[in-house]
Amino acid sequence: MNTLKSTLPDWTRNAVFYEVYPQSFYDTNGDGIGDIEGIIRKLDYIQSVGATALWINPFYLSPMRDAGYDVADFTQVDPRYGTLDDARRLFEEIHNRGMRVILDFVPGHTSIDHPWFRQSACTNAVRPYRNWYIWTDSAWNDGGDPWNKKMIHGYSNRDGNFLINFFWSQPALNFGFAQPEPDKPWQLPTTHEDVQALWKEMRRIMRFWLEQGADGFRVDMADSLIRNDPDKKEIRRFWSETRTELEADFPDLFLIAEGHPSKLLDGAGFHSVYLHWAPGYQEIFRSGETFNQELGKMKTEAFFSPSGQGDFRPYLKTWQEEYARTQGKGVITVPVGNHDLSRVAVGQSDDELEMIFAFQCAWPGIPFIYYGDELGMRQQSSENPIHEGHYPTRNGARTPMHWDNTGNCGFSPCAPTRLYLPVDPNPGSSTVAEQENTSDSLLQRVRNLNTLHRKQAAFAADADVEILQEGAPGQPLAFIRQSGGESILCVFAPSSKPFSFKMDVTGEWEPLAGSGISVDSQNGQITVSGNGAHWAFFKQT
Repeated sequence: MNTLKSTLPDWTRNAVFYEVYPQSFYDTNGDGIGDIEGIIRKLDYIQSVGATALWINPFYLSPMRDAGYDVADFTQVDPRYGTLDDARRLFEEIHNRGMRVILDFVPGHTSIDHPWFRQSACTNAVRPYRNWYIWTDSAWNDGGDPWNKKMIHGYSNRDGNFLINFFWSQPALNFGFAQPEPDKPWQLPTTHEDVQALWKEMRRIMRFWLEQGADGFRVDMADSLIRNDPDKKEIRRFWSETRTELEADFPDLFLIAEGHPSKLLDGAGFHSVYLHWAPGYQEIFRSGETFNQELGKMKTEAFFSPSGQGDFRPYLKTWQEEYARTQGKGVITVPVGNHDLSRVAVGQSDDELEMIFAFQCAWPGIPFIYYGDELGMRQQSSENPIHEGHYPTRNGARTPMHWDNTGNCGFSPCAPTRLYLPVDPNPGSSTVAEQENTSDSLLQRVRNLNTLHRKQAAFAADADVEILQEGAPGQPLAFIRQSGGESILCVFAPSSKPFSFKMDVTGEWEPLAGSGISVDSQNGQITVSGNGAHWAFFKQT
């Protein structure tokens, strides 16, 4: 393995990302939809939260059947957000503040409105567009299991059916089949000339945005591009070749994927991969009773619930397995929330939410804050309007940002009926204006945590971790982060019950955050008071 290539870009090592869902962030032209100018005007706020970089969800040209994840042109900005010049100005303003920006990239599919697909769907479609989507060779051929469950039949006069990735209007792009089935000639190998032309085009699009000023990409459904690829060998080849080509001209490039860490991280392609699908993930952060009432899903206590009966171990088991397979090849990132997850604030107090943010700052990987979570914005009712693919629970997590207690929570001057999604009818104190002036607000606590994260070498994304306590019911989660001679002990004790345990490392420790921790330097006995996150810094003697 080329260990140099597996190294994170320096700017990401202690970075804190802030995810901006542009249509819900800040509206400057009064149409009820957030825009690029709105992001520009709020950059100082984003930086004040402690973020060093932004992840911006898609603002490409789109018919918006899936809120912009159905792209009609990868190199045009949708007019509802602004122009390409606006995007360039946004990137420039971000960089002027010493910050970075990555874009959401959606390479696996397009909209049916994309010119490529329109060409592909013609009766006499020409190459390469004819083969840039996965069509069977007959309208009577459903593709065979498992493809038949995702085939669209009778769309056009082309004699065939096409594969979709998600909604019916999102035809899958044809990155090829690693192992084409001999009796299915429409399954093209990854080496096919037209498939390789698509690979080249995707890299051209990525280069285009890097040239405009982007610093990297969060890649949607990154490990699903190539079919019949059980070992993910070909998908890793695609991303390795992509990174090699782009990194030659953009050495600070950062690539993070939605996918399966051990299938994607090989030290040559992605720098990081999210792990939010594993068993027990939802049960770590979200309050069971409230979450169950609202969404009809959870029945167990969250680990960070003050009952102390949550269980971190189911998730930890998968995380440790993935960590062992990928260590030195990239980093696993554990998001607290994003646009596809329910809001983390589903019944928790600010103390519970602070502990969750402290976990994200201390755990291996890169912290990502979903807009508004730093304020404790709540998951809204699943009865919110459904449009642009905002089915429950999505529509409850994508509502407008709470800036103040004026109309529409300061998000837009438009009439409430014109809003992209309704604002929380009872925002309470979960506004920027309210929390800016309150010393112990959640916003202020998150700022302090992010500051500590950025300053400590041991909190670097790829710093070592040693698990001391696995977070069984009634017990804390405890671990040590280490890097360059610096060690930080982190203990998360949700219940009020005091807890003691021993560790092998002895020496002088001093509190770094949280006041309820003591360490006996002679025998390694650790005692925590409970009810929070407690960090201690190893003092070299």
